[in-house]
Amino acid sequence: MRGRVGFSRQVWVAPIYDVVSWAVAILFASFLRYRVASNLSVHWRDVLIGIGVCIFSQLLVGAIIIYRHRWRIGSFEEVVTVATVVISVGVILGVVSTVFIRSGVSYGAVIAATLFALVLALGGRAMYRLISVATGMRSSNVSSDRAIIFGAGDAGIQVIEALLASETPPFLPVALLDDNPSKRHLRIRSLSVVGNRDDVGKVAERFKATMLVIAIANVDAVDILEVAERARNAGLEVRILPPLSEMFAGKVRVGDIRSLTVEDLLGRREIDTNVEEIGDYLKDRRVLVTGAGGSIGSELCRQITRFAPSSLIMLERDESALHEVQLAIEGRALLNTRNLVVCDIRDAEALNRVFDEHRPEVVFHAAALKHLPLLEMWPAEALKTNVWGSINVLEASHTHGVEIFVNISTDKAVDPISVLGYSKRIAERLTASYHDGEYISVRFGNVLNSRGSFLPAFRKQAAFGGPITITDPDVTRYVMTISEAVQLTLQAAARGKSGEVLVLEMGQPVRITDVARQIVEELETPIEIVFTGLRPGEKLHESLFGVGDADPCKIHSSITSCSVPPIAAADCWFIEAKASPERVKEALKTLSLTESSPPVQV
Repeated sequence: MRGRVGFSRQVWVAPIYDVVSWAVAILFASFLRYRVASNLSVHWRDVLIGIGVCIFSQLLVGAIIIYRHRWRIGSFEEVVTVATVVISVGVILGVVSTVFIRSGVSYGAVIAATLFALVLALGGRAMYRLISVATGMRSSNVSSDRAIIFGAGDAGIQVIEALLASETPPFLPVALLDDNPSKRHLRIRSLSVVGNRDDVGKVAERFKATMLVIAIANVDAVDILEVAERARNAGLEVRILPPLSEMFAGKVRVGDIRSLTVEDLLGRREIDTNVEEIGDYLKDRRVLVTGAGGSIGSELCRQITRFAPSSLIMLERDESALHEVQLAIEGRALLNTRNLVVCDIRDAEALNRVFDEHRPEVVFHAAALKHLPLLEMWPAEALKTNVWGSINVLEASHTHGVEIFVNISTDKAVDPISVLGYSKRIAERLTASYHDGEYISVRFGNVLNSRGSFLPAFRKQAAFGGPITITDPDVTRYVMTISEAVQLTLQAAARGKSGEVLVLEMGQPVRITDVARQIVEELETPIEIVFTGLRPGEKLHESLFGVGDADPCKIHSSITSCSVPPIAAADCWFIEAKASPERVKEALKTLSLTESSPPVQV
């Protein structure tokens, strides 16, 4: 790696040191040769010519290969470069010796001089680095906290390098931990791997540490939670690196090391997406997104634009939300282009006019009502939007020859017990009944920081001084970031086959109480956590697969396919929206759970 460390601060030091090394190396090699062969005398003229050749060659080749760069002293890159230059100079000396110098510098002396020059060049740099590290650690020791680095891989090495290279490091690395048994006792700079995550407490006590840095760029949230808990039990402050994608050029800087956040505990996973595969079905295609102003819909629009569709039609009933999404994507919000469509999916006629005008080839259906407690009180609204609205979008897509249709679903549709779950399960079954293109559903759990999700609600409650309200101390949920959910949704659409439900890998369920406690720790303010009890329609634990899901099959490292029994659109029109909430809810339940699809009348 390159940096402003070492000889680069005084660009003349390295060339002078290297030419002096060559002079000493040739004198030593010549002395060694004549010392061994006592019948020979030193030809000082030839020795001086050899020194002159080496000085000229070292400066010339070095200027081209090494001196104009700012390599970090003692780095692997510098070692390779210095060795290349020294060996090149040795070859030049050998050629000149053969052609012009008849007796003074033999082949043996050339080889010995090259090896000795290489030892001097690399040894001097190594010594400089050791001295600078020791000096840096002594100066850091005066004013910095002492930190344990968890992770002895590339990211951990970069963290140590960045800290020791900094003139004012925020803390001093004193020990390394790593779960890989093969790295035990590995030394990086002056630090040694002295244990794994189980040893956090005793290592902290041994080295008098006050902090632990999780130095793994793409670490899973489950591992973060476990390591952070052990660190806190040992009285350590926890810092972490952001995901690799968020670091400039993938390199670690001191400023990248930050405090732990709730997002680190909930949404850290590496997404394996095939960009070419996604681009194949989105590039130069007409793509329509319903619910484009919502959390998932707007992120879909943002990510779809990366793949250069011929047009992106953003359909939304909330004009203010369209204003926000256009501003986010285009950097302006004039609201004067036809690809911004104000339309309610409940209005079948208006929807068909939109499809007539834009002729979409790919549709992402993200429009839905999703607040569980409200829909328990107003089940008819779930019927109108999540069921009948979905039928309208499906029928318009079918009529206008849409090739790929993606219904955005939820884990609430698995063995549903709520109006939201019933309506979304019906939407999955409706989508599965269309087979003239690739009509699929994508199912996942909670997304962080979406509108109405628990995380922003907790933060707002904390900002007002609390209390933070949770339904049950043991309630868990599957969670992922909006960006992760959309990346996998786009990948799923490239892999799915008509009628399938594609379930995204969500990792381990997260205990919501742990999230609330992390928020309280971030604020360092005493905020009460109150448990209110589960509300009607809520589960203690969600599932990603249910009783009615058949033939689960892994189609991607983070995507599993299964099938649900289809249901005809005609069977969904018999529910009377004007009936009592109890009767509408019971009708939705019956329609969502029945294996066959008889007419349901209320």
